[in-house]
Amino acid sequence: MTNGMPALPEGFRLHRYETIGSTNDEARRLAREGAPEGTLVWADAQEAGRGRRGRPWLSPLGNLYLSLVLRPDAPASRAPQLGFVTALALADALRLLAGTGLALSFKWPNDVLAGRAKLAGILLESEMAAGGGLDFVIVGVGVNLTSAPRDLEYPAASLSDQGFPGITPASLLESFTEHFALWLECWRAEGFVPVRAAWLNRAGGIGEAVRVRLETLTLEGRFLDLDQDGALVIETGGDRRRIAAGEVFPALG
Repeated sequence: MTNGMPALPEGFRLHRYETIGSTNDEARRLAREGAPEGTLVWADAQEAGRGRRGRPWLSPLGNLYLSLVLRPDAPASRAPQLGFVTALALADALRLLAGTGLALSFKWPNDVLAGRAKLAGILLESEMAAGGGLDFVIVGVGVNLTSAPRDLEYPAASLSDQGFPGITPASLLESFTEHFALWLECWRAEGFVPVRAAWLNRAGGIGEAVRVRLETLTLEGRFLDLDQDGALVIETGGDRRRIAAGEVFPALG
C-alpha cells in the first residue's frame, strides 16, 4: 500500500473514481475501446450500481465496489466459472485480513456469506466478438465492509456487523487481486476441477432443503452438488435436476 493506494500484481491497471454510475458500465466501456485484461475500475461509491437481473445494488461510501476486465481464451460456456474463481479469491482475501474468526461460506452461484447473510455479491457480464467467440468478461464485485442493506429477501451483513471493523476498501482490493491472480492461473492451467472442489469445500447448505427460483417457476429440493460445469444439482421429487441459472433461498418452513 502506497499513500493509501493498493499495490496491485503485475498485469492489473487501476482506474480510480470517487463516485461513478456503475463500475461494470465503465469497465464495459473501457473493454469495448480495447482495454486489456486486468483493467480494474474501483469506486468509493456508485450512483447506479446493480446486482443480478438488473436489481439496484446500494453503494454507499465505505464498502468495496470494483469491476475487472478479463479476456479469457475460452468458450463462452465456461465464463460463468469465473464467478467461482472470484468467490474463492474473495474468501481467501477476507480470511487473510479478518482471520479465521470470520465464518465464510458460498451460496450458488455468486455470493459470499458471513454466517447466513450475504456479505459480497459477484456480477458477471460478457460480450461476444464479431466472429462469435468470447470478447471479454466483466467481473463486478461488491463487498459490504461498513454497511449492508436492510429489508432484503435474502439477509445481508457487513464485516462491521460481524465484529470485524477497520478493513478498508483499499486493503481488501490489494489482497483480492493477489488471490484472484492465483486462482485465475489455476483455472487456466488446470480447468474447473480444482476450483469446483475448493468451492464445494466452503459451500453452505449442502444436503439441506432449498428453494430455487427460475424464470417461470420455483423448485423445492435438496442441494446435492455442483456439476462439472458449475451448474447446481438438486434432488426434487425423487429426481436429480441440473440448474444452470436461478436464485437459491432456504426452504420455507
